Amino acid sequence: MSSQDCPQPVRRAVMKQGWYDLAYIHYRYKVEEVARILPPGLEVDVCDGSAWVGLIPFSMRGIGVPGLPAVPYLGSFPEVNVRTYVRRNGIPGVWFCSLDINRLLPTIVARTTYTLPYCFGKASNKRVGDELHTSVVRRWPRGSAETKIHLKILEPIAEPSPLEVFLSARWGLYTTTRAGSLRYAPISHDRWQLQRAEIISLDDSLVAAAGFESPRAEINGEPHVMFSSGVQVRVGLPRRA
Repeated sequence: MSSQDCPQPVRRAVMKQGWYDLAYIHYRYKVEEVARILPPGLEVDVCDGSAWVGLIPFSMRGIGVPGLPAVPYLGSFPEVNVRTYVRRNGIPGVWFCSLDINRLLPTIVARTTYTLPYCFGKASNKRVGDELHTSVVRRWPRGSAETKIHLKILEPIAEPSPLEVFLSARWGLYTTTRAGSLRYAPISHDRWQLQRAEIISLDDSLVAAAGFESPRAEINGEPHVMFSSGVQVRVGLPRRA
């Protein structure tokens, strides 16, 4: 069971960053469909009888090293990632399928040092009143893919359901090295302040580009949608999983 509060806060962070104006758009998938895109050693984390794939737009701000000023310009950008949820030896985490941003240098650095599948192109994520407007047009390195998202932000969620906690409260991420070994990086932050949200319009090919069948209501059900104004995040040193 996921916890709303970080069970093991990061004591010695190697990176700080802020995630703001964040939306969670999640689709149900069959476990076997998600399992086939995972590397050996990871298993699908299941909730409410399903695997889940998320389309997550947000604004990254203030990347830096704790105790030092944030990196100007290159440390703040819009991002849309496609992700799913996994476990290894009982430890839950996030597996990123793609992360689209509009900064080329951070894309290259993240791909080479953390082996995260960052992609470069046009991207924007803007909150205007009680609406969120997001767009991506991928340019490099993996083919053509894009998204255009328009959401309505609704009332706060006073008591998140177990599913809503599962989809939002994730305290680490898994990556693989170029040699194929798994690494795990812990993260910690304050509890998410979640709000309900609804889709006004959505035209997306990022999920399909990540290797999944395009979600359809008759197969995947209606998407589960939430919003948060954001949190400050501490990232711990990646270690061998």
